[in-house]
Amino acid sequence: MDYGYLNDILILFAAAVAVVVTFLLLRLPPILGYLLVGVVMGPYGLAWIEDTEHARAFAEFGVVFLLFTIGLEFSLTQLIRMKSTVLGLGAAQVLFTTMITAWVAFYLGFPIESALVLGGVVAMSSTALVVRQLTDQVELHSHHGRNAVGILLFQDVMVIPFLILAATPLDTVGDMPLLAVATALGEGVIALVIILALGRWVLRPLFRAIAGFRSAELFMLTALLVAMGSAWITHHMGLSLALGAFVAGMMLGETEFRHQIEAEIRPFRDLLLGLFFITIGMLLNIQLLPELWPQVLLLLVLLLVFKLILIGGLCRVAGWDNAISLRTGLVLAHGGEFGFAILAPVLSGGTWPAESSQVVLAALLISMGIAPLLIRANASIASKLLPQEVMEKSRKEIEAGVAGAAHGLSHHVIICGYGRVGQNVAQLLEFEGINYIALDTNPVLVQNALEAKEPVSYGDAANIHILEAAGLSQAAALVISLTEVETTLKILQQVRQIDTKIPVLVRTADETYLKQLQEAGATEVVPETLEASLMLSSHLLLALDIPMALVLSRIRQIRRERYTLLTQIYPGEELFTVLGDNAERLRAIELPADAWAVECTVGDLGLENIGVTLTAIQRQDERIPNPTQDKRLQAGDTLILFGTPAALEQAETILCVD
Repeated sequence: MDYGYLNDILILFAAAVAVVVTFLLLRLPPILGYLLVGVVMGPYGLAWIEDTEHARAFAEFGVVFLLFTIGLEFSLTQLIRMKSTVLGLGAAQVLFTTMITAWVAFYLGFPIESALVLGGVVAMSSTALVVRQLTDQVELHSHHGRNAVGILLFQDVMVIPFLILAATPLDTVGDMPLLAVATALGEGVIALVIILALGRWVLRPLFRAIAGFRSAELFMLTALLVAMGSAWITHHMGLSLALGAFVAGMMLGETEFRHQIEAEIRPFRDLLLGLFFITIGMLLNIQLLPELWPQVLLLLVLLLVFKLILIGGLCRVAGWDNAISLRTGLVLAHGGEFGFAILAPVLSGGTWPAESSQVVLAALLISMGIAPLLIRANASIASKLLPQEVMEKSRKEIEAGVAGAAHGLSHHVIICGYGRVGQNVAQLLEFEGINYIALDTNPVLVQNALEAKEPVSYGDAANIHILEAAGLSQAAALVISLTEVETTLKILQQVRQIDTKIPVLVRTADETYLKQLQEAGATEVVPETLEASLMLSSHLLLALDIPMALVLSRIRQIRRERYTLLTQIYPGEELFTVLGDNAERLRAIELPADAWAVECTVGDLGLENIGVTLTAIQRQDERIPNPTQDKRLQAGDTLILFGTPAALEQAETILCVD
């Protein structure tokens, strides 16, 4: 048996690992690395991989699994709500792009059929690339993300008519292509009805039964079977493999198993998508680029600018503002993998000149290489071109989202920061039946919390308008669990300007800013290090058989005194690093026999006047904690003083003078 193809696989994997690691280190999208591997390793580069047909057929399943996971994100209900985007924006984009491109191509001498095929190629954008990049940026469910996905879905459906047109010989063009298209669409409707019926009445009970076996292997196999089976149905009905997978994913997205299925499918999806982009890169003949680069560059610029203006303009006509329209256009301005699929029959049939084919191919490929950069920078580009509108729109959207989440809440708790501490507070509030709303600026965390139906919103709690949208005027308390002290202080200052009575509880890492936070208006400040000391000490005292009532009384006293006792510590090297050189600390000073303080009482010293506290007296083997004002000092006593370095220096000078 010939295992020569293993060499190709090993070369691809080795090159992909090396290039993708390099791109990740450079903070560039891995997709660009995959495309580069295909260009360099393919038959027109180093020719290390010559037989690309098997790899290309295998790689198509990457798009299948991608569309399947997209379907998991978009339920049937959501798709119905998006019908205006899919059938409105999507149809208009494909129609106008195709017609304008075809008219220009026909004017340049292309036959009408070839001009229409070229129009279909230009109309396509990369579903695989856009969805993956928007998902990584947590923008898939934003306004421009939903617009892009809606347009892409219509593009995916229209691939079939363009494929039929591209595969039809020129001398048979007449009524047959229209009949073939109508037949394919009719069969496609039947396929979709079958998948929808199976999804509604079969998939949910099937996965419940499979889950009952508690076998991860069986669950994964069933998920793969459903994805591939639905793709097979649409393929045999004349539609694309990816469309069937999308509908199946959409059906499973209605079930409680969507997250588990997505986790099982993800490794296959990412691996095969990488292989797909490698095979796309293999199609480019880089040997012709030195001669064709002016045409390639011109077509590339025309493609990006034309699609950006057209899609942005259609979004404006549909009622979206300039910022969302611009961001949608930036996301979809490039070419796509289905454009290569439409172009493939033309390339293999030789109906286009080789140079023209390579110009189109190179422009599409380079546009896909640029696309991740455009998608990643869509927000910053829009902010630079439309700064005021983007900021105002973003602020209003965030405030509206927070206000919607807080609608109807009264006497609730606002949690600023939904990290580990914030989530623990929220769980305890939920146990007690107390309503709350949490704010955080980590988009991934917020997205995960929203998927779990938690009352969490994206918003900067340091913005008083966000807090007001969260119902600050009706709230019972405010909890700040952020790690950034500057942000916490800003929140306290703004809240206290409009509400001096609401309890504000603040979490901080240590006692560094304890007094500053208290002075800024915090009702209670909870330093983690001090609370950890209290808990450890209380358990220790209980283990030493100290009565529970006495332990609780001591802890309450320490908290009532704002952790004064626990903040009196001796400095170490790490203390200077954390607290700074001017932080208060303990210092031991021994009284010489000739010091004036000998035989004086503690009250006579007047240490409180210079900001120093006498915490204890060590007298030979006896230790006297918190000495009273009438306690007399003796020669050889060691005084344990607490204060700033400057105050301690002054106290030592006063005490030890003769």
